[in-house]
Amino acid sequence: MVVVLIVIHLILVLALIGVVLLQKSEGGGLVSSTSGFLTGRGTANVLTRTTAVLATGFFLTSLALSWFAGFDRKPASILPAGANQETPAGQPPSGGGGVLDLLKKGNTGGGPATLPAPAPGPGVPQVPQSQ
Repeated sequence: MVVVLIVIHLILVLALIGVVLLQKSEGGGLVSSTSGFLTGRGTANVLTRTTAVLATGFFLTSLALSWFAGFDRKPASILPAGANQETPAGQPPSGGGGVLDLLKKGNTGGGPATLPAPAPGPGVPQVPQSQ
């Protein structure tokens, strides 16, 4: 179904380009008024109507293609797999040991809160110590 719609869309695109290029322009584009090809008021009306019909078809096939493109799309979470679990009301979050928990624990003495230094390991840069 989508392939047929894409083929129809491409045919409409090519026909629309052709019809627009055939129209008389004020600056003397591809078809000048002296050549005698497709001149006259009646031809301008036909080309204008054809352009409107092709543009409408182009618009409708574009909408249909965008609708088909989003039809099978599912929403995805940007959070890790275990991060979307909720804790029951009234219970503190278990585990975690996040930065906010450390700040709350470290600020009970009235002084500024300090975070513990991470354990040194391979690939972890060391903090320079003053001597």
